[in-house]
Formats: sequence, C-alpha cells, structure tokens
Amino acid sequence: MSGNRRKALLVSAVIVGGAMLMTACQDGDTSTDTGASQGSSSAASSGKTAGSTAGSTAGKTAGSGEKAASSGQSAGKGNQGADGSGVDTGDGTRSKVEQTCGANDISWSTKSETQAGGYILITAKAKSGITCWLPAALPTVAFGSDGTQAGPAEQSVGQQIKLSGSTAAYAGVKTKSTNSDGGVEFDNIIVAVGDSDPNPVSLPVDTITVDKPIVTNWHTAPADAVPFN
Repeated sequence: MSGNRRKALLVSAVIVGGAMLMTACQDGDTSTDTGASQGSSSAASSGKTAGSTAGSTAGKTAGSGEKAASSGQSAGKGNQGADGSGVDTGDGTRSKVEQTCGANDISWSTKSETQAGGYILITAKAKSGITCWLPAALPTVAFGSDGTQAGPAEQSVGQQIKLSGSTAAYAGVKTKSTNSDGGVEFDNIIVAVGDSDPNPVSLPVDTITVDKPIVTNWHTAPADAVPFN
C-alpha cells in the first residue's frame, strides 16, 4: 500500500507541474503577442502622424509659392492700367501714353501758294496704321547744308494735333521775308518734327529764293497756315 500511494503522489505532481508549465507558456505567448500588437499600432500611428504633418507642410509651402508667384505677376505690371492703356500719374488718375510723331511717321506733300506774296504750304498726314501727335511747337524747316533755318511766323505756339487716318496738319513757309534782292536759291526744303527729330526729310519744291525764312505753327485748316510778315 505504501508503494502504490507513493506512485499516485508522483503522478499527481507530474500532472500539476505539466499544467503549470503549459499555463506559463500560454501567458508568455499572450504577452509577446500583446507587445507586438502594441508596437505595430504605435508605429502605424506615428507613420500616419508624420505623413499628415509632411502633407500639411508641403501644402502650405505650395500655397505660399502660388501666392509669391501671383505677387510677382502683379508686381510685373507696374503702374500699367488693367487694360494696358495708361500709366499712373501720381495723383490718383491715369493718363494714356500717346506717340509723338516723327518725320518718318508722316506722309508729306508741298504746294506753292501765291497768297501773302507767295509761300510753300506743307501738308502732313500720318502713314497708314499710325496714330501720333504733332507737338505744340514750330516744325523745323531748313534749307541746304549751311544751317539756314526758318524762324517763327507767329508770336505764340499752337495746339498739338492728333494725326490719324485722313486728318491732316498744315504749316506755311515764307522763304523770303525781306524786301531786298538778295537770297540763295534752292529746289528742296528739309522738314522735321522739332529739332530733336532724328529722321528729317527732304521735300522737293519749285526753285525758291531763301532770305530770312519764316514758318507757321501746325494748323488743322490750310487757311490758318498762311505766313504773314
């Protein structure tokens, strides 16, 4: 009896020890699984946070770039109007930029007239497709290569004239304003729109005698361009 009881106790101890060992292994596996799960979850959460932060930063940077580009485009327009038609005058108004006529912008013609003792009528029209302004100043009229130039036939300057299409401007040149018999003969005159015009033109005329010549301002009517002494 004593031997059988000892065997029974040994068997019971083996069974209990095996059960405890299995329980410990299961607990260890559970802890390992839980730790791995928590680690994966934390890593995924950190990845999402980093991705969101990077995306937000990139979006803000791109937005700032677009604003900068827009500001650059606005700055490039300078003082020009929205329709590109004028510039800021500094007092809150806008002024259109107009082209000043040069001699090469104009179709010229001359005609000898007998009124007022005889003079040359100069007619100026803008060339096709050109719109420009004749300044409120005397045309420059010269003769030959010796620098003889016509003086003013009027005491005051006229108004600027806009040339476009069929609109014409007229100026009258009296080539001899003296009563003497002297003078120099020419068969052409040199005309420019002011002394700074870089492209003066030579216009043919009948043979003329030049002695202290005078010229009128530009006028819109030929009758107003008669040069009187």
